[in-house]
Amino acid sequence: MKNGYFGKYGGCYVPAEIKTELDELYSQYIALKKSKAFRDELNYLRKYYQGRPTPLYYCKKLSETTGGAKIYLKREDLNHTGAHKINHCIGEALLAKHMGKSKIIAETGAGQHGLAIATVCALMDIKCEIHMGAVDIKKQKINVEKMKLLGADIVEVTDGDGTLKDAVDSALNSYLNNYKDALYCIGSAVGPHPFPTLVKEFQSVIGKETKAQIKRAQSRLPDYVVACVGGGSNAIGIFDAFIKNSEVKLIGVEALGKGKAIGDNSATVNYGEEDIYQGYRSKVLKTPDGKVSDAYSVASGLDYPAVGPEHSYLNEIGRVQYVTVDDKQALDAFYALSRTEGIIPALESAHAVAYAIELAKRLDKDKIIIANLSGRGDKDVEYIIENLS
Repeated sequence: MKNGYFGKYGGCYVPAEIKTELDELYSQYIALKKSKAFRDELNYLRKYYQGRPTPLYYCKKLSETTGGAKIYLKREDLNHTGAHKINHCIGEALLAKHMGKSKIIAETGAGQHGLAIATVCALMDIKCEIHMGAVDIKKQKINVEKMKLLGADIVEVTDGDGTLKDAVDSALNSYLNNYKDALYCIGSAVGPHPFPTLVKEFQSVIGKETKAQIKRAQSRLPDYVVACVGGGSNAIGIFDAFIKNSEVKLIGVEALGKGKAIGDNSATVNYGEEDIYQGYRSKVLKTPDGKVSDAYSVASGLDYPAVGPEHSYLNEIGRVQYVTVDDKQALDAFYALSRTEGIIPALESAHAVAYAIELAKRLDKDKIIIANLSGRGDKDVEYIIENLS
C-alpha cells in the first residue's frame, strides 16, 4: 500500500473536510500502534475478552468423506460474538476512545459487525449507532435483538433494496454530519483510505496465528488457504501472512448467488468493473447503463456490490484466485459441516467450506487446505428453517 492505494485501487474520494478528518485518523493510528500501552491493551482484550488465539481445527471426518486432501478450519467462529468482526472492532473502538470520540457509527449486513461493535461500545462506554438494511433486519432478527440488548441504536434503512450497500450509504451520510464527535467504524476492508488498511492490519492476527499453528501441526505451510469474500475483511486477514509465500495458493470465494445474471450474485471480482464507489476505487458490479447493480447472496454479509481495493489488486497481479460458489453449494456445505463435524457455519463461511470440500476431492491426501471459518451460523438457523429447508 502506498499513499492509500494498492496499485491503482483504493484512494480517498471524499469531501475535503472529511479527508482531513480521515488523515487525522490515520495519523493517530500510526502513532498509537507504536505505543506499548495501546498494544498491551489491545492484546489483553484479544486474549481475555475476545478469546484469542482461536484454534486451527483438523476436520478428520469431513476430510475422510471427500477422500482427498486434509481440511483444516481456522475457528474464527469461536471469537466472542461469534465471528472475525470483533478483531477490527476492538481496535477501532480503542482508536475512538484515544481520539476522544463520544460515538461510533457503523453499518452491518449479517449483523456480526454490528453485534461486535455494539459489544465493544458497551464495554468501553461509547454511544453506538448501527445502520442496517430492512431486508437484513428481517433475516438476522436474533443479532438485531442482541445489538439492542447491548444498548445500540438501530437505524433501519429502507432506501434501495434495503441491504448492506444501502446501510453503508446511510452510515456514511450520518458520519458526514457527525464526524467531529463520532468515528465511523467500517465493517470490512472497504471504503476510503485509511479504512482498508486499518481493517486489514487489525484482521491480520488471523493469518499470523494460522501460519504458526499449521507449522506446529504439520511442520510445513498449507497448500491452499481459502476464505469467503464479500467486502473482504476475513479473507485479507488470513491471506496477509501468506502473501509472500508463493508456494501457498490463496483462494477467495465469492457468492454466485442465483447465477451469473446482473443482480443475481455478488461476485464482484469476477463480474465487476473498475469504478469509484463509496469513496474508493475498486471493482464494482454495474448494470448495462453504468449504474451500481444490486447484489444478491443468501448470505447477508456477502451481498455487497463492491470489494476491498486490495482484493482487486491481488486479483490483477494474479496472487489470489477468485472463484464462485452459488447458494445451493453453500447450503449443502452448511449441512455437511454441521452433520459431519458438529460445527454450524455462518452462511458466509459456508461458501469457503463449499469450495474447500470440492477442492479436496481433486487433491491427493498429502495436500493441506485451510478454510477460514469466519463466523458461526446461529444467526442463520431461523432464516434457513423458515425459508430454505
